[in-house]
Amino acid sequence: MRLTVEQLHITLDRQPILRDVALEVRPGDIVGLVGPNGSGKSTLLRAVYRSLRPERGVVRVGGDDVWTLSSRTAALRTAAVLQDGGVSATSLNVTEIVALGRTPHHGLLGRDGADDHQAVDDALRRCGAHQLADRDFASLSGGERQRVLLARALAQNPQVLVLDELTNHLDIRARFEVLELIRSTGTTTLAVLHDLDLAARLCDRIIVLNEGTVVAAGHVLDVLTPRILADVFGVAAEAERHADGVVRITYAAEPLSTGPTTETADR
Repeated sequence: MRLTVEQLHITLDRQPILRDVALEVRPGDIVGLVGPNGSGKSTLLRAVYRSLRPERGVVRVGGDDVWTLSSRTAALRTAAVLQDGGVSATSLNVTEIVALGRTPHHGLLGRDGADDHQAVDDALRRCGAHQLADRDFASLSGGERQRVLLARALAQNPQVLVLDELTNHLDIRARFEVLELIRSTGTTTLAVLHDLDLAARLCDRIIVLNEGTVVAAGHVLDVLTPRILADVFGVAAEAERHADGVVRITYAAEPLSTGPTTETADR
């Protein structure tokens, strides 16, 4: 399902956070949203999953303005995995947390049926969290929680996934496993990632956000250029595709102190 954002403008505490942001995620694509801290990435995600209503602009999922949909219909289309998960203080166990992803399929007063139990079990297994099923969610490590929250989102069976720093708290191997899992779902995905190497490896396209505006969007090598890496991230670096097909970023020994050098800016 296609996700589009059209001329989105959001102000918080009288400060403009997003300014006429436009982007598109094509059906089945994984698009990485990158940028420095404070660039508006998480605010943009909040607008996409209907947590924050924009002053101007439209978020469309499947062609429909998300704010014209019922809460249930919106939840059937879009699932979000956030940094804190919104469930840090809870007495629920892991299975109960993941089962919350089934709520949009039968309403708050509905009972879980065989299909729901199967969806929860499948999601736990796919995320490598089945062995945690009976554990209290509050007792889990940060990495374990991330896997469980992803399982909850997959149990929701969404058509669009919104991910805010999903790889936080994960070790290197787990990061690769989770990213490959996301790709295997074939679900349209918009993901905030701080790790540019992971973004380059995972994403079909990348959008660079800086000071609330989109400064670049496109395929990885077209976006993560020396100029963008210098101007936006303040580092001298270069991205290139290696013989194994993986895009890797090579960084200079030190960050730029006063912006791009002439050599970097001209490349």
